[in-house]
Amino acid sequence: MQARCLVHELAYTSTFNHCEDDQVISLTVNGKPRQLDVAPDTPLLWALRDTLQLTGTKYGCGQALCGACNVLVDGVPARSCVTPVSAVAGRNVTTIEAVDADRVGRAVQEAWRKFDVVQCGYCQSGQIVSAVALLTANRKPSDADIDNAMAGNLCRCATYQRIRAAIHEAARTLSGSKA
Repeated sequence: MQARCLVHELAYTSTFNHCEDDQVISLTVNGKPRQLDVAPDTPLLWALRDTLQLTGTKYGCGQALCGACNVLVDGVPARSCVTPVSAVAGRNVTTIEAVDADRVGRAVQEAWRKFDVVQCGYCQSGQIVSAVALLTANRKPSDADIDNAMAGNLCRCATYQRIRAAIHEAARTLSGSKA
């Protein structure tokens, strides 16, 4: 059995200290090439928050059940709390800090503001990146498409109707329709 660094076993640690099993992992985060000197099993969430200081992605449950930690990996939503950083080596990771870099992300964020979706806001980074992934793949989603794409993104404030309305609004914006 391989020895593990206790620091990497802790869910709540402000910084990951270096252990002898650390290695340099290369990936692209928000369009920038990054080199992370962390243990390969470090959850992507903690590499983003603690190593890169990108704190927009939230820790919710730590078990991939709530979606607060969603980021995009090559454009697909991924639960960063259970994704080891080694699994995204060589891939593109987009966090909430960079979703406004393209037209879809800007449309989603504008619709979120227009429909005043945010209540407490804790889940919203995960909700927004999931909505961006949906609208990137499907510019005219039905309610069922939205419900399917957003399933597993929990909102304790129950803003689900506003989330759906905002996604429809962003889709209209992207299609150039005012309906």
